[in-house]
Amino acid sequence: MKILLIMIIPFFVVFCSTNPHKAKEIDTTLDKRQNLNDEQSIGVKDGNMVFQKKVDMAEELRRLQINVYSLEDRVYGNRKFGSKGLYGVLRMCRAEVISPKNGGNGKLMWTEPMDRVTDKEDAFDIGYDQKDKIVGVTEEFLKDRIDRFKNYQRVLQKREDEYQEKIEICETELKAAQYKMEQSKAAKK
Repeated sequence: MKILLIMIIPFFVVFCSTNPHKAKEIDTTLDKRQNLNDEQSIGVKDGNMVFQKKVDMAEELRRLQINVYSLEDRVYGNRKFGSKGLYGVLRMCRAEVISPKNGGNGKLMWTEPMDRVTDKEDAFDIGYDQKDKIVGVTEEFLKDRIDRFKNYQRVLQKREDEYQEKIEICETELKAAQYKMEQSKAAKK
């Protein structure tokens, strides 16, 4: 029994001390502090000259979420505001390329399905709170949410680059098709 306790106790001590979701106090004091702006400063800490960036995590998460949602709207459009995004621009360009007026056969070209990354979130537990109000609540660890939105941002930035490249290719194909049609009309005259 003692051997079992001796083996288990260190495991719990190590596990509890390495929990990335545990709040910890961070010493942000600097000697000889000089502020660069509201978030950034330089100074001396433990005898070393350091640069320090201190952000309000609520504001940082809000900024990250706004950036991700804006990026997703740029890539896929926004139905509420009627914007088509890069995805819609690509579909319209491909429709023009295959149009008979541009020498196409009129058969639609395949476009990959729209895959919004942020639609797959926020399942609420519904109940009542301490004030007996009916509420919906979703919880997740702050670090996990920040990591998830950073991943969304990476995925959407990659897709934005891919769609911009596909649009450029499509527009080049469209110009070539239009030029070819103009040449064939000119040759008939």
